[in-house]
Amino acid sequence: MKSTLSLLAFLLLCVNALAQTFTLSGTVKDNTGQPIPFATVVIKNTSKGSPANSDGQYTLTLPTGNYDLLFKAIGYRQETRQVSLKANQTIDIQLQPEAYQLQNVVVKAGAEDPAYGIIRKAIRKRKTYQNEVKSYTCDTYIKGLQRLLAAPKKFMGRNVDDFAKQMGLDSNRKGILYLSESESKLSYLRPNQYHEEMVSSKVSGSNRAFSFNRASDLSVNFYDNLQNWEGLSNRPLVSPIADNALSFYNYKYMGETVENGETINRIQVTPKRRYEPAFEGYIYIIEDSWRIHSIDVFLTKSSGINLLDTITVKQQFIPVEKQAWMPSSVKFEFRGGFFGFKFGGYYVAVYKNYDIDPPFNKKTFAEVMKVTAGVNKKDSTYWQQARPIPLTDEEKTDYQKKAVLAQKRESKPYLDSLDRKFNKVSVPRFLLSGINIRNRYQKTYFSTQGILGSMLYNTVEGFAINYGATYTRQIDSLNNKYLRLGGRIRYGFSNHLLHGSVNAVIPVKSFTIGVNVGSDVVDLNNMEPLTPSISTFSSLFYRNNFQKLYDKHFAAISVSHRLAGGLTATASAEYADRRWLDNTSFYSFFYRDRQYTSNNPFVPAMEGVPLFERNQSFKIGARLSYNFSNRYVTYPTGRYYLPSEYPTLTLNYTKGLKNVLGSDVDFDLLSASLTKQDINLGLYGKLSFYVAAGKFSNNNRLYYIDYKHFLGTQTRVFDNSVNSFLLLDFYRNSTPNQYAEGHIEQNFGGIVLSKIPLIRKLKLQELVQVNYLHTPALKNYTEVGLGVRYLNFTFMYGRTLNGGGRESSAFRFGVKL
Repeated sequence: MKSTLSLLAFLLLCVNALAQTFTLSGTVKDNTGQPIPFATVVIKNTSKGSPANSDGQYTLTLPTGNYDLLFKAIGYRQETRQVSLKANQTIDIQLQPEAYQLQNVVVKAGAEDPAYGIIRKAIRKRKTYQNEVKSYTCDTYIKGLQRLLAAPKKFMGRNVDDFAKQMGLDSNRKGILYLSESESKLSYLRPNQYHEEMVSSKVSGSNRAFSFNRASDLSVNFYDNLQNWEGLSNRPLVSPIADNALSFYNYKYMGETVENGETINRIQVTPKRRYEPAFEGYIYIIEDSWRIHSIDVFLTKSSGINLLDTITVKQQFIPVEKQAWMPSSVKFEFRGGFFGFKFGGYYVAVYKNYDIDPPFNKKTFAEVMKVTAGVNKKDSTYWQQARPIPLTDEEKTDYQKKAVLAQKRESKPYLDSLDRKFNKVSVPRFLLSGINIRNRYQKTYFSTQGILGSMLYNTVEGFAINYGATYTRQIDSLNNKYLRLGGRIRYGFSNHLLHGSVNAVIPVKSFTIGVNVGSDVVDLNNMEPLTPSISTFSSLFYRNNFQKLYDKHFAAISVSHRLAGGLTATASAEYADRRWLDNTSFYSFFYRDRQYTSNNPFVPAMEGVPLFERNQSFKIGARLSYNFSNRYVTYPTGRYYLPSEYPTLTLNYTKGLKNVLGSDVDFDLLSASLTKQDINLGLYGKLSFYVAAGKFSNNNRLYYIDYKHFLGTQTRVFDNSVNSFLLLDFYRNSTPNQYAEGHIEQNFGGIVLSKIPLIRKLKLQELVQVNYLHTPALKNYTEVGLGVRYLNFTFMYGRTLNGGGRESSAFRFGVKL
């Protein structure tokens, strides 16, 4: 028995020794002794490895064993080290600049550069490698850092030092603004479906936040013709090996080298013309296979990027399972500035443990991202073992310093002190921005409008005030649900009428209930084509009272619910007492010889002619909306559905019920619409469209305010919504019968007219919009609507000069057919 126990103990000791792990660390430097930021250390013939940090320091945690390690960086000659790991080791590596040989190439005067032949072969193989891998899973690590490089002492009258102190910056207002790390399990299914599950997350300065890092956001594939970087670039960027790349790039052969038995060609790429959506830098192509070995390119302002001055992209590939080359790492580095602030930073992603072409259930990809509670609770011991990129001394200090700040910032005394400062009431605030009172600890917020911003003018009320207040409280932090209450008081100083209303948005389990009760002065056109500020400006400065109003006392309730995926439903009911109003004020700053029109848009020269008699209405409505998608992200606060790549189909039904609560109306309106905005057309910009049709199947009794109205535009400041009609009268084309409308808009973002000498320095952005409306002619004028076929066309453009100035202009016309 004792011998058996001894044997078991010996076996356990052996297993433990075999399973023991050790740390291999060191620094990667160049031939001058300077560290090489983010150099890569990889175990040969595997996808296991890690980049160094920004100081060239690397760390690998490996089991006992013998390893062939590859030390590499773009632009440097690869070094190989054989390591027998039986204890912690330190190995410092010096990489020599890669010497790219040109002796095998002879370029004759006037002949085409050899780079073009290599690129053509890479272009022919592009689709092969684009479709080489149907699916995969891998483990990812992402690190993001944003740093403030410079800042003014004051900005918009506020002391920046106070902000810098809160963010943990130094006395010169410099330092790390954002530092985060995350680990995820990434799944991919061709052509563009991702499922990502976050395993761990760490954010400097917050014990509760989750990292914004997403592996899918950092995914960049130069085998795709176009790189669509929404937010960073108005236009898609053309890959150096796109099918049409030869129209955008110049190429220069810079030599070749041999790495792991493969010949690597180094090609310099530059845009053919300034302001092209193209990269600059180097692309490395493997001889014979003509696949991408690595990428080192950058973008500047001339490429049309937003907010930033430069973006550098470095990507390295490694062979995986001898059937594909997959990215081992990708790094985005950026710099920018505005209003005296200068910032920079990077995001780097490390990919390892690839599984190529695993079987997938397609339903898995309905959930794009999953972040569960607890992923941000991993302790420092876990991160010391897990992070593949060691922290720099600055990053260690940032974590330590901001951990103390985070504990302080999340405490009730600190939050109360911030709230006391924020909640101060002063006369300027009361007049301009309103009263704002928050309690971060209790998660409540109360705000009012500024008095000056609440003032308005129209010919019905004269000068008036429309003063509102809102109260918000988070009632479910797990599902991120809020109770919202609001109230509004309105008084016209000319007609002496007082109105007021209260509203609430109440979440109840998976339902959202909306309630609105009170009275108001509202637009005859329920599309509300004019804002109060534009109407006020148009009246006081141009003596044009385009807006027509009536008095409404009402009580309304709605219930909305997501039935499944992208299918949502809303039911509503409203009772209203509606009364006509006449003009009571005729004041303006200018054009006093011009006559105001009456409040009845159909008899503009006659005051006191009501458009409708006083009436009561009780209406019920139902709305179904489906965006043909069920893609969503899951956070600890709940599930959030993502915008669909498909059009949204909406069905609406409204019924006026006669004799219910004294209701006078009796009608049925059924309508449908199909809409989609910002459809990406690549280099041809973005397309948006809206088509809709409807019919009153029953119009036994309805009033003008129950008609179908349209979003017209008559003022100098116009609404450029995809369903708006330029130069269309706000009121005269509404209909109680059937209608059809169609809108199409194409935005040619950032077209460059580089071949025209006079404007070769201009970046031009165009928008073309065409709208069509068809309503049938009515029997007689007493039915109010006139019937119309209307077409309008708009061409707008803006141009940005080299110096940063912006000019814009527009041409538009509308025609009744």
